[in-house]
Amino acid sequence: MEHRPIRRHAARAHSHPFAARTFALLSALALAALLWLAAGAASAQVFDAREFTLDNELTVVVVENDRAPVATQLLMYKAGAMDEAPGKSGVAHVLEHMMFKGTREVGPGEFSALVSRHGGRDNAFTGHDYTGYFQTVAADRLEMVMRLEADRMRNLLLAPEHFEPELQVVLEERNQRVENEPAALLNEQAAPALYFNHPYGRPIIGWRHELSALTLPDLQAYYDAFYAPNNAVLVIVGDVEFAQVREWAMTYYGPIAPSEIAPRPGWREPPHLADRTVALRDERVRQPSWSLRKIAPSYGTDGAVPQVYALQILMDIVGGGPTSRLYRALVVEDALAVSAGGWYSANDRGPGTIGAYALPAEGRSLDEVEAAVRAVLQDVIENGVTEDEVARAVRRLQDSAATARDSLMGPAQVIARGLTIGLSLEEIETWPERIGAVTPDQVNEAARAVLGAQGEVTTRLLPAAETAALQTSEEPS
Repeated sequence: MEHRPIRRHAARAHSHPFAARTFALLSALALAALLWLAAGAASAQVFDAREFTLDNELTVVVVENDRAPVATQLLMYKAGAMDEAPGKSGVAHVLEHMMFKGTREVGPGEFSALVSRHGGRDNAFTGHDYTGYFQTVAADRLEMVMRLEADRMRNLLLAPEHFEPELQVVLEERNQRVENEPAALLNEQAAPALYFNHPYGRPIIGWRHELSALTLPDLQAYYDAFYAPNNAVLVIVGDVEFAQVREWAMTYYGPIAPSEIAPRPGWREPPHLADRTVALRDERVRQPSWSLRKIAPSYGTDGAVPQVYALQILMDIVGGGPTSRLYRALVVEDALAVSAGGWYSANDRGPGTIGAYALPAEGRSLDEVEAAVRAVLQDVIENGVTEDEVARAVRRLQDSAATARDSLMGPAQVIARGLTIGLSLEEIETWPERIGAVTPDQVNEAARAVLGAQGEVTTRLLPAAETAALQTSEEPS
């Protein structure tokens, strides 16, 4: 269950359950690929990420890329939906919206208007682990957006006349992206079944009843608690000079005093010993789907990083696209499904997830595709993967970075997110060496430990037409 950010709306509101899983895998692969790019480019003096820390503890990373006279600034706060107080779900996302409503120096809406007038673009996103704000502008306008972003780090004005209308915007966003999308509703219902204790079980966009009850003081409290230089990462990528960025960072961000950031709860999941099934039947469903998901180690799990590398390779083999075991077995060979695959989400402060999905072909049932997926997974658990499969998976993960060399936003997100979840820049840049050292035995051990663990959640999305038949079959004779 990927904690991917969606610009200006909640991260977990996906249009289809398998789309969520597919993006989770693609996101993990993209991160892996870009980590490879960072490492390869650093050694080749092409990417060459450099970092420094201001006196107020703001971490700044600069990637010089002069292929075009453009620069991207990404400021990522180490706070997201998982840091909300109980009963205040959605406050991180609503605050993200309100960050565009002005400061003492910049009026409501003027931030984006200024960026647009200078030919740039800006946006923001909220995740469970972080909240990010970015602008892409001509390189000679970078100083302007650094000044604007630093201003709203500490000087945001939260006015009642802006809060109520923006809250209604978020509530309507929830209508469109969750309540009008059966797959998104199913995912939202499945999250609390997967997480017994961790706040990842709450939707990033917020539960409707809690969203409706949010107040301006709730937003102010969150802003005061987490929006500070010592709780943020700033990444600048583009046609820039390191020394100049450092000077501007010291000028605009440097004077902002750090805050006392309260220790975060050490959320831990209790043992998952029982399997759970979450089913949703809705008249709007046109394509049934099935999924399986389990808790897995992540980069944020103490001591789990070596296993994370093995699981990345494993799920590329099992579910990573049309050459994967699941796709070949269910779609190509047996024609049971129109789509099938797997995912692994490890890029989190909290626990990761691993899983698989399938969409049955016409005339096939969820039970049939479930049995087929389980057969593939059981074969991997019992018989493992081959040395050749591991070698090809590593090559695919590394080769997928080949087209990312000219990207600005991609590397900015990878670096900011990696630092936010606790990785060092050195760890990000040495990813290829680390994953290249993974052996088939380690991949197979990870498969047995994680895919073979107890406590799974399965989901079933069904059209309403099946409801009557299911209910009839369950009635006592």
